[in-house]
Order: sequence, then C-alpha cells, then structure tokens
Amino acid sequence: MPKVLVLYYSSYGHIEAMAHAVADGARSVGATTDIKRVPETVPDDIARGAHFKLDQDAPVAAIADLANYDAIIIGAPTRFGRMPGQLAAFLDQAGGLWATGALNGKVGGAFTSSATQHGGNETTLFSIITNLLHFGMTIVGLPYSHQGQMTVDEIVGGAPYGATTIAGGKGERQPSAIDLAGARHQGELIARTAAKLFGA
Repeated sequence: MPKVLVLYYSSYGHIEAMAHAVADGARSVGATTDIKRVPETVPDDIARGAHFKLDQDAPVAAIADLANYDAIIIGAPTRFGRMPGQLAAFLDQAGGLWATGALNGKVGGAFTSSATQHGGNETTLFSIITNLLHFGMTIVGLPYSHQGQMTVDEIVGGAPYGATTIAGGKGERQPSAIDLAGARHQGELIARTAAKLFGA
C-alpha cells in the first residue's frame, strides 16, 4: 500500500483533530500513514499570549520529507480566505522539489477550517490545491459520496474540494462527527487513488 503524509498547521487544535481523522481514513485501507506539522513562525511569547495549542504530538516536517510519500494531504485553517503564513512559508521552500519534479504524479488533497460557515473555506482549499498542482500532483477532493456534507439539519463542513470544519468565532466548536467522517472519507479516497496509481 502507498505511503501517505498528512501535513498540517493548526493554531488551536481544530485542524490537528481533522488531520488525525484524515490519517485514520488512509490507514483504514492499509496505507502507511504519517502525521507531521509545519513549523510555527509566530514568536513563542506571542503564540502563548494568543493561547495557541503548542503541545501537539506530531513531529515537525522538513521539506525534504515530501519526496518520500506517494500522497500528501495538507490541512490548515483559513486566514482571510487563503492558507496561513506558516504553511505558505513552508511550501515556499519547495522550489528544489518543484525544479526536479520530485512531486510529479503524486496524489494530493487539502482540508481546512474557518470561524464561520462562509469564512473562506473553499478559497483556502484552492490556495492549497494551487500549490499542489504546481508541484505536478493529482488532486482528490471530497466528492458527494460523503453524503454528510449535504445536510441542512445542522452546521456542517465539507466541500467537493476537500474536508472542512467550522470552528466558531472564538474556536468554541470542535469538528463534528460529520466533519470528521468527511475527513476520514477523503483520507481513504486519497490512499485508494495512490494505491491504484502506484500499483500497490
């Protein structure tokens, strides 16, 4: 089975929870799956003052790590409708991988969160996916085979472009069962796609 990297940035733990669900989905079909995070660029005293969740178990990734996987699934919260600076700063270091075609043909996907239902989830997914396309990757989103994203009975994340969750204006809402199910489904689909492409 393929090797899958779930790479994320999470200030308050919402994306961290989604990353674990994505990884669970990939593992459910036998993929070897690692979870790593990008480095924090906010000074420690400011991060602590803003109550960032700094005690995250996932190891910090290095750019060179990306070449070692068949699929890379990237998650981050929205920052004004695009990926946050921490993730952008990390991916901006991937010029060498791009120049050598090291990521060409690998499978990619994106997931995100926002404070509100219309707070830029889809544009943030596209900001991540744009990078993956420049790297030559094949994108897998979250199709409507995840029926949970169709509900109007509750606040729910999900988009055909990737799994999402709504965190609330003060971060008070954690990913719901439907949000986590969408993340698992996307992880499973990406692992299955990678297995087909790489003959595993």
